[in-house]
Amino acid sequence: MSFARSTAILLVASGFAFPETKLLKNFTLIDGAGGTSLAGAAMVIVNGRIQWVGSVSRLKPPPGAETVDLTGRFVMPGIINLHCHLGNVVDLIEDQKNFTRVNVEKQLRTYASYGVTSVLSMGTDQDLIYQIRAEQRAGRPAMTRIFTAGRGFKGKDGYPNTPATKGIPFEVTTPQEAEKAVAQLADKGVDVVKIWVDDHLGRQPKISMDLCRAIISSANKHRLKVAAHVFYLEDARQLVEAGLHGLVHSIRDAEMDSALIAAMKKRGAWQAAATLAREWSTFVYARPQPFLDEPFFTRSVSPQVVATLKTSYRNKVAADPDLPRYSGFLEPAKRNLKKLADAGVPFGFGTDTGPPGRFSGYFEHREMELMAEAGLTPIQIVTAATRSSAEFLGVAKDLGTLEAGKWADLIVLSKNPLESVTNTRSIEMVLIAGNRVN
Repeated sequence: MSFARSTAILLVASGFAFPETKLLKNFTLIDGAGGTSLAGAAMVIVNGRIQWVGSVSRLKPPPGAETVDLTGRFVMPGIINLHCHLGNVVDLIEDQKNFTRVNVEKQLRTYASYGVTSVLSMGTDQDLIYQIRAEQRAGRPAMTRIFTAGRGFKGKDGYPNTPATKGIPFEVTTPQEAEKAVAQLADKGVDVVKIWVDDHLGRQPKISMDLCRAIISSANKHRLKVAAHVFYLEDARQLVEAGLHGLVHSIRDAEMDSALIAAMKKRGAWQAAATLAREWSTFVYARPQPFLDEPFFTRSVSPQVVATLKTSYRNKVAADPDLPRYSGFLEPAKRNLKKLADAGVPFGFGTDTGPPGRFSGYFEHREMELMAEAGLTPIQIVTAATRSSAEFLGVAKDLGTLEAGKWADLIVLSKNPLESVTNTRSIEMVLIAGNRVN
């Protein structure tokens, strides 16, 4: 046995691990920071983190690196979705009994295959989520990263009220109960606190603003951000005045006014997620849709589900008495997002994927297209889905841009997403913590 081989065996036996080094080169870098792209770029990844990134002309190739030539490709950070719901749906059936490790991890792998490398699950999680999250954070995940709001807050017997939510969100009735529940969430280390502030078009009880203020106040004591599901302009106004950190839907009942925009800027409140694809999903299935046959969609959806979407599910949506109203909510949601962006209010990216008909992975790319329809530029959209979303989560030191020291969560594309956001569909490779996941 050679000296080198015997030394290597001794090092492994003693617990010493050789670094895993990857070298990506000859690509165009879109780093997520909002600046210009860099052609002829290279990146050195060691044990899942970016050790060096820059022009290939300045590269000093590390010895023994696994080298990947990406000539003609574009590399951007992984997409961060600030609004999803994990684990409760199998095909088109929503039930909290579906919240199993197998189902959660299947959905995380689906997200990853579409370049969605981190998700924030918003208020419908069971305690299993903390275990999976802890396992991820103890090492280098090979599927989409979990952030969670744990159990959200809603009105007593109020919205949302589905088989998946029964008994999961807190239904507090006093400020004291709110404080106790927030303390429980803080003990579990939630990443944000979620409140639903909605009456489902007047059909279900809505949590009181006094309770919302108590939740926000308690969360502030624990240094936790609070994000709210909202629908109405007036609710958003009062929540922002109470210190809310982020809206996770666009306002849909009215046009944003200058007073609310000014209040959001003054208080640092975010449009954390616009969820335009959520509004689109409420009416789009009522008519035949070409996207149901697109390979980019069908690769993660079973033929049985596609067939159901074209038949009984279409009939169900078409028979909804509120269908004529649903399509009217998307356009004001778009206009309000554009107003906030133009005014300089910070905004992130989110879709509300997970419930039936809002498909993980595919809908994130559809969200980008709807943001473009709202008037945002490709670089605004890419930045929102990467750096800005990491900033809202408070994890920008590790995620969101492709810089030295950060995790190598990235997407390799064959087309330039800064020319058109539809090019985010041209996925060739996805890395999470340097691990290839697709």
